[in-house]
Amino acid sequence: MSRSAIAFLLGLMLSATVSAAPGWGVEVHDRLVVPSGAPTKTVAITLDACGGAFDASLIETLVNLRVPATVFVTKKWLDHNPTGTAVLLAHPDLFELEDHGTSHVPAVIGKGRRVYGIAAEPDAAHLEEEVTGAAQVIRSLTGHAPAFFRGATAIYDAQSMQIIRSMGYQVAGFSVNADAGASLSEAQISARLRAVQPGDIVIAHMNKPAGATAEAFAATLPSLLDRGYRFVTLSGVRLQPA
Repeated sequence: MSRSAIAFLLGLMLSATVSAAPGWGVEVHDRLVVPSGAPTKTVAITLDACGGAFDASLIETLVNLRVPATVFVTKKWLDHNPTGTAVLLAHPDLFELEDHGTSHVPAVIGKGRRVYGIAAEPDAAHLEEEVTGAAQVIRSLTGHAPAFFRGATAIYDAQSMQIIRSMGYQVAGFSVNADAGASLSEAQISARLRAVQPGDIVIAHMNKPAGATAEAFAATLPSLLDRGYRFVTLSGVRLQPA
C-alpha cells in the first residue's frame, strides 16, 4: 500500500473516532441561528489554540481574505505565544478571543477519567479554576469578558456543563470538524471545508503550524467566498443544537 493511501486511511480512522465521546461524555454539536437580514450562506469559523505554537500562515490567510474567526485560547497558549497573541489583538475586527481553559484540561470531573489520554479534573473547584484562569487573561488583554467556553477535547459530562453554564458561559459546540486536531492531510481538510453548509460552525486548530490546516484554508476559502459564503464570529449570532 502506498504512503499516501496509508495516510488517507489513517485520516478516515481519526475522523471516525474524534467524535466518539466516552459513555459518560457529551460532545456538543451546534449550528448557527442566522439573524434575519444576514447573508443566507453564513458560516462561523472557530479556531482552537490549545498549547503548542502559532500558525502564522493560517492567520495571515484569514487577514488577507478578511475572514473573521472566533479563537478559543488557553492561558497556556497565550503565555507561550506573545507574538501570535499580538497578531490576534491587532485585528479586533476579525478575531474575537474566547475561553479554551487555563491549562487545557478536559472539562470533565472525576479521578481516573481520561479523554483521549488526557486526565480529567479531580473536582468542581479545579474545573472552575480551569475556566476562570483563562477568562481573566482574556479580559485583561481585550477589555471584554469571554462569553463562550470550549473545553479541551470538546468533551463534557453533565456536571461540568451545569457548572460552566452556572458561571455564565455558553458551551460552544460545532458542526464541522475540519482538521481533527490538525491531524488530517490538506486534501482531507479541504474536502471538509468544501462541504460546509449554511449555518455550519467549523472547528479547526491554529496551534500546529506543522499540520496542513493553513494550506487547506488558503486553498479552499477563496472558492467558498466566490460561492457566496460569508463568515461571522460567534458573538454576533445565536447557537442551536445541530
